[in-house]
Amino acid sequence: MKRKMILDCDTGHDDAIALMVAARHPDIELLGVTVVAGNQTLPKTLKNTLNVCDHLGLDVPVYGGMSLPLVREQYVADDVHGESGLDGPVFGECHKKAEPLHAVEYLINTLMNSDGDITLVPVGPLSNIAMAMRLEPKIIGKIQEIVLMGGAIGLGNATPAAEFNIYADPEAAHIVFSSGVPITMMGLDLTNTALADMKVIERMEAIGNKAGKLFGDIMRFTFRSQAVNGLEAGPVHDVTAVTYLVAPEMYKTQDMFVEVDTNRYGPGYGRTLCDANDRFHKKPNVTVGLAIDHEPFWDLVENVLRRHI
Repeated sequence: MKRKMILDCDTGHDDAIALMVAARHPDIELLGVTVVAGNQTLPKTLKNTLNVCDHLGLDVPVYGGMSLPLVREQYVADDVHGESGLDGPVFGECHKKAEPLHAVEYLINTLMNSDGDITLVPVGPLSNIAMAMRLEPKIIGKIQEIVLMGGAIGLGNATPAAEFNIYADPEAAHIVFSSGVPITMMGLDLTNTALADMKVIERMEAIGNKAGKLFGDIMRFTFRSQAVNGLEAGPVHDVTAVTYLVAPEMYKTQDMFVEVDTNRYGPGYGRTLCDANDRFHKKPNVTVGLAIDHEPFWDLVENVLRRHI
């Protein structure tokens, strides 16, 4: 049976590839894509999402959502993703339009009318998910699980303490992490190892279809831009959340209690404090990704990209 899924993204480079995988994996039924500000402002992340869908002929509804964090000032990742949020690929005229309904309303309506069998996969700031939970708390019991990309056990990439997606809206992350919904977190400790080096890039380009070329255009740019994070190649952070949903056996995980630091005036703002050693003696609320088996991961990505026309 296919896994019903809503992808919530702030479409930059790795988000685009996560969308490519989610839309064509045979075990996923992608119900919709909700878009949030994050890697860039909402008009840009929404445009990027529509461009990817239009370019690849993906017939999935796209909904624009939260343009600002719940509390803090806006924070974008233009140093990594560029002025457009998806620098590198060149798209033609886009004919696909966003749906008129706000992403938060779509999430509430869809979840409330579901049988509790929908998984949310947020791979950007958690603003849309948190706002939906606050507006209609009944959806919390309707979410099968949340598999997200964000956070870190160790060092962050926005600050020494905080990973970008959580730092961009820590208050939203606090709402989601304390909601009681089953959560799996793909953090930097794992995702920074999912690197698309030139061997991987050339492998995907050799597929010879639009998806393979788009992967190459995206990751060749990211290959260069990731120097700001001290990495040897561009990581496909967000793809790990999608692939975990259909192939959890590729991942090593640990259940632990995770708390989000929402002290706006401290150096830990936005940190995911992961109690791996059970020092707080609190019930685990998050399954945290620790490691990934890279060979089957890239095999899965290649196999799905081949399913694109």
